[in-house]
Amino acid sequence: MAEIERVCVIGAGFMGQQIATVAVMCGNIVTAFDPGPDAPAKAMEELKKIFALQGNQEQEKNLIEMKEKIKYCENLANAVADTDLIIEAVPEKMDLKKEILAQIDKEAPSSAIIASNSSSIPVVKLEDAIKRKDKVLNIHFDAPLIQRPMVDIMPGTATSNETIEKAIAWAESIGCVPVVVKKPIMGYLGNRLWRVVKRESLMLWDEGYGDVTEIDRAWMLQFGVDLGPFAMMDAVGLDVVYDIEMAYYNESGDPKDKPPDALKEMIDKGELGLKTNKGFYNWSDPEFLKPDFLKKQKRKRREQ
Repeated sequence: MAEIERVCVIGAGFMGQQIATVAVMCGNIVTAFDPGPDAPAKAMEELKKIFALQGNQEQEKNLIEMKEKIKYCENLANAVADTDLIIEAVPEKMDLKKEILAQIDKEAPSSAIIASNSSSIPVVKLEDAIKRKDKVLNIHFDAPLIQRPMVDIMPGTATSNETIEKAIAWAESIGCVPVVVKKPIMGYLGNRLWRVVKRESLMLWDEGYGDVTEIDRAWMLQFGVDLGPFAMMDAVGLDVVYDIEMAYYNESGDPKDKPPDALKEMIDKGELGLKTNKGFYNWSDPEFLKPDFLKKQKRKRREQ
């Protein structure tokens, strides 16, 4: 079974940029394509803010150095040529993903594996755009990848065992822990659990049961972590969060799954979280970006 050595990432935004960077850091030959030429730079700025918040300057330095080893291509065809694995990491819109996956299928070598990094959409809902159904699967990463090295691996309707095994071996080769989903389900394993946290947090905020900082503080204290649900949603991007929640709602039709109108209003105003410096938190506030700020915030009530 041939190893995966040449990797291509289509969509070099916040998540795609991290996948490409970690892959090249671990010795893969990596190409990338994004129709927005400034996408990689924007993604790196978002990551810098997260690392500044956590006081992790060494990881920031590593990512910046590794970014220089990625080959950014001017078009998709050049990016996917001579690759072993192509990972689609475009926005969470089914029609867009199908369009991109069809292009990849047409242009990539017949031996290449095609994966979707979709946060919620199983590849079974996308694979009708692809002919090589034995070489298609979901490979989904958490963010920030360098600190949360978990990867969901989930098959489509006809994914071969060889494809699954290659994906598992590659994930381990780049320092990740593969979590294998036995059969297709929207959201995998980890994201379905995270989805419940998001839904309940948004409900508590929208219906006035608690402020953003109080809900985050409750979560951080209860589980001993340094980021609460709202800070995490800001880091992902509120537009991305909304699209994911709408995917769940469209799947279930349950009114409880529909994201609140107040979240949509924030997005319409351009308040998308970390990437626009404003979301549930003000990411342009120098105090907020000081290392350990949120750690101190979660102890604030106890110290009063």
